[in-house]
Amino acid sequence: MKHPKDSNLPSSNPRQQSLTVSEAERLRNASDKAHIDPGDIAVGVVIGRSSEYFDFFVYAIASVLVFPAVFFPDSDPLTGMLKSFLVFPLAFVARPVGTLLFMAVQTRLGREAKLTAALFLLGSSTAGIAFLPGTESIGVAAVWGLALLRIGQGIALGGSWDGLPSLLAMNAPENRRGWYAMLGQLGAPVGFALAAGLFAYLLMALGETEFARWGWRYPFYVAFAINVVALFARLRLVSTDDYVRLLEDRALRPTPFTEMARTQGYNVLLGALAALASHALFHVVTVFPLSWVKLFTQRSLVEFLQIQMLGCVFAAVGIIASGLIADRLGRRTTLGALAASIAAFSGFAPTLLQGGPVGETGFILIGFTLLGLSYGQAAGAVTANFSPQYRYTGAALTHDLAWLAGAAFAPVITLGLSAHFGLEYVGLYLLTGAAGSLAALSVNRALELRG
Repeated sequence: MKHPKDSNLPSSNPRQQSLTVSEAERLRNASDKAHIDPGDIAVGVVIGRSSEYFDFFVYAIASVLVFPAVFFPDSDPLTGMLKSFLVFPLAFVARPVGTLLFMAVQTRLGREAKLTAALFLLGSSTAGIAFLPGTESIGVAAVWGLALLRIGQGIALGGSWDGLPSLLAMNAPENRRGWYAMLGQLGAPVGFALAAGLFAYLLMALGETEFARWGWRYPFYVAFAINVVALFARLRLVSTDDYVRLLEDRALRPTPFTEMARTQGYNVLLGALAALASHALFHVVTVFPLSWVKLFTQRSLVEFLQIQMLGCVFAAVGIIASGLIADRLGRRTTLGALAASIAAFSGFAPTLLQGGPVGETGFILIGFTLLGLSYGQAAGAVTANFSPQYRYTGAALTHDLAWLAGAAFAPVITLGLSAHFGLEYVGLYLLTGAAGSLAALSVNRALELRG
């Protein structure tokens, strides 16, 4: 049986809450055949996630600083930004499709072929944006090209799921699972800090004119190079005999979608809702405030990016702390407490955003800290909910749906509502995400007690 502190959102089917005798014997044999240090898995997870988040945030920052002028030059600044944010969620819509598509590739051609194809598509889609002409050169075709490449990013991100976070959770010591669950989440602040730092440097070194003409394209080239390095690092890990054996023995292999939907659809939905508060906060402290500062304040964008980079330090500390807290209190309790904290933060977030540079800085630092604490255990919400044979595909789809429901439309919703009706709607958006998480955790707790 799972240790109570390591069980998050357990299945409502009692037969899935414990391993059969044959499964237990098989897992013991797996441990005898392959002795894998969880630290090695953690390194692969951090490298892989950092590269993916770098690609992700290069696009996100450019969607604020560059795309409104390049692809929507005939619109006023606010409308151009909102149009840019309408393209932004296409990657999250495409991501579950990519997960299912590349699961089929893995079944036919193997894990290495799947990962290579997915990361090549991710790098090509990201680098392709660097070569894309603006609307003034080729008209509306530029917008369609941007949308197509954004969809390519989403399909690739879905396909890049390698099962390493699940493997890490299953091989971590029982009293350290919260700690190991948070390690892969460190990729988010690392990726954002690198992307923000590169954009800030280019703005300072080139000036706004040269940056707008050609300098903004450089981070997209860098993203491709980082993907190549990450690809080799991850392939070196997943292609070794010990890892292949352990992945197979842990039943970390694709499951047909129809079987997943029929037997595990409830767990996928509930797992996605459990992480909703964290994902709702994600773009509210990264993408939205950057757009608000650009449109409605006179604050230097370089300075604000530097503040967000400092926020990444707070987020990283929060992620690390979440592992220690979860190992003491349990991941479900930790997620619930942090969802309540995000709900409380939603009440004074509008006041901070209206408080000038001091208030904006406070919003960033507090928001990034809460993001780190909550996001650090978001991965735990999607791994312990499935029996072994469903964990690989179930964790991937739950992760995809959590991003789609909580984060995909956050920039366009929060900017659109706050610009027209007031910043109170930013707090309302966060409150809705927190309520969704608390409701999902409460329902699962009730089902656990009943079962």
